[in-house]
This record gives sequence, structure tokens and C-alpha cells, in this order.
Amino acid sequence: MAPGAGLRYQGAVSLPPNFTLLQVVPELETGGAEQTTLDVARAVVAAGGRALVASAGGRMEARLSAAGGELVRLPMQSKNPLVMLQTGRALRRVLRERRVSLVHVRSRAPAFPALWAARVEGVPTVATYHGIYLAKGALKRWYNAVMTRVDRVIANSDYTRNHVLTEHGIAPEKVVSIPRGVDLERFDPVHVAAERVEALKGAWGLPPAGEGPLVFLLAGRLTPIKGHETIIAAAARLKDEGRDLRVIFAGDDQGRTAFRESLEARVREAGLEGRVALVGHCDDMPAAFLAADVALLPTLVPESFGRAAVEPQVMGRPVIASDHGGTTETVLPGQTGWLAPPGEAQAWARAMAEAQDLGGEGLRRLGQAARDRAVKLYSNDAMCAATLSVYEQVLDARKGGT
Repeated sequence: MAPGAGLRYQGAVSLPPNFTLLQVVPELETGGAEQTTLDVARAVVAAGGRALVASAGGRMEARLSAAGGELVRLPMQSKNPLVMLQTGRALRRVLRERRVSLVHVRSRAPAFPALWAARVEGVPTVATYHGIYLAKGALKRWYNAVMTRVDRVIANSDYTRNHVLTEHGIAPEKVVSIPRGVDLERFDPVHVAAERVEALKGAWGLPPAGEGPLVFLLAGRLTPIKGHETIIAAAARLKDEGRDLRVIFAGDDQGRTAFRESLEARVREAGLEGRVALVGHCDDMPAAFLAADVALLPTLVPESFGRAAVEPQVMGRPVIASDHGGTTETVLPGQTGWLAPPGEAQAWARAMAEAQDLGGEGLRRLGQAARDRAVKLYSNDAMCAATLSVYEQVLDARKGGT
């Protein structure tokens, strides 16, 4: 593509005229892959292109429309072979009728019909590894490898990229690492009114700003791998030491009512009522991070990137995160937060106690350092520009027959 040709994004990346992107994601409920789908859709529209998303839909549909994207409602979440075959046929029609320029898949099951349709119609493809897909046997490894049967693979961290190269043995030049981005306008303390923060504090039973004990926030869906039980055990230790604190679990149970009830039972058994609260889904995460003093990410399984460790840092909050996976790239011990061994309640209690002992001024200094670093490295604009650059490279390579 000649310099200056086509449409520009961020003054650095060209897209051809009439560029149409089709992203494929199972649902649009909540999560990092879904948020990145919306971010890239917004970037493509800002560059003058069209952004389609094939998905079963969900609570984020309105945000997709606000970003200028368009939902193509299909059962992309289904793993039923007959449904997937019908979905593939429907996608072929979409590719032809909407003149799709490139297909970007973000999950394994919907990748099968989407990549089949793209291959038949001769449309270039990109895939993003949003997680670490483990395989104990050849069949599962084959299933996971669908994400590598594309023109280019995007990994959301160096940790993920190394996993892809080791697991699938593909050429290193085929896999590029692009860290997830954060919307620096949405996640900016200056843009969050005090009323929003106080409203959340009131809803969560927290005292007004400047009053009461330190508040820790674990933001994430209620599932065993997120480490909620580790934090309950750590909070119990701190209570036994005579320390007062508040812990907020903000996240949906997504139908896992038995697990939510088991967490509530553990809280009662440990005598932590009034100290640990399960508050459900939260739509206003910028205000949520400001309502807390320290963010927690105690995942038992390595996060491929860990947006939940970066967003609070952008909001000026230090983070205590599990010492594995992508969070070892985003959290610097002693500089922007703490890293603790996953599942070790005693170590987590020690890190939480250190945060308490720092005091307000010490936490503010740590939080400001966290914000400075995160803003520099993990901006949404940088992530989108790098992604559109991959699109440009793929289109150029197809055009050149390489």
C-alpha cells in the first residue's frame, strides 16, 4: 500500500477505502475479549471503515452501537456441530453481501465456522489469543490450534505469545504481541464525579471518603479460578490479628449460584459479615476503583494479560496480584503494587497488611507511580493502532501474494 493511500488511524496506519471488518466473539455480555472487540470497532469506525461484530449479543450491544459498530446476530456461542455448520453458511452470506475485507476471530468455538467461511470466500483472517488454552491431549491441542490457522495471530501479552509459540510450534514472525489497552478517557480520575463514587460507597455500605478502614476491591466474575476464597481466608487472618478492613467482591455469578452461596457461607463462618461483601455486577468500574484503596487480582490460574490489574492502576490505585502469567508484566512489586503466590492466604494477608501499613500518603505515591506507568504502556489508542497495523500488514501480504 502506497504511503498516504487509504484511510488513516492515529496518523500512522492506513486502511483501504471501503474497509469492512468482521469481528467474531461468542457473546457481548462482559469480559476483556468483548471490551477489546468494542475498542477495535470504535477505532475502525474512527478510521472511516465499517465495523461488524458477529455474536449472540448481550448487555454490551448498546455500547457497540454507540461505538459505531453493527451487530450481526448469530449463535456464535454454540458448539453444536449442526448449528456451527448453519452459522458458517450464514457467515458466507455476510462476507459476500457486506463485502467484508478481513475477519478477526476472538474465541475458539466460533472460529471454526468463521474461518471456514473466510477460507471459502477468500477473506484474510486474524485471531487474538485472549487467554491461555491448555491441552492435555492431541484432540484438545488440535481444537485450540484453530486460533493459529489464520494469516496472523495476536497475543495479548508476551506471556501469551510465548505460550502460543511453545504449544503450537508456529513461525515466530506469525505471532505479534499487543497488550490490551485501557480507555484513558473513561478511566481517568479527573472525569469521575465524586457523586458517582459516593453513590457506590453508599450502595456497598462503605463509609464516605476519608473515613473508615482500608477498602480492597476484587473485580471479576464469581468463579473459583478468580481466587475469592483466598481473599476470604486472608481477611480472616487479618481479623484475627486485630486489623480492620473492608473487602468488596464486585462481579456477576453468571449462573454459578452454588459458588456464590458457598462464598457467602465462608464469609459467615469466618465472622466476616460487614467486612467482606458480595455486591454483584458493577457497570461503573472507574468509580468502583476510586471507591477502593487497593485492587486485588488473586487468580489461581495465570491471567494471559490481566486487564483487572491495569485498569485500577490507570485510576491511580496500587494492585496486589498473583505472581504468575501476564500480571508479572503489568505489576511491579514495590513500585506499583505487590505480587503474591496464588492461593497462599498467609502471603496475601501479609501483602494486604503491608498496604494498610503504608498509610494514605504511601498508597497515593504508589498509586501515582502505577498510573504513570500504565498510562504510558497500556493506552487503548496504542492497542488499537497496533491492531489496525496488523490488519494493514495482512491485507498487503494478501495483495502481494505472500
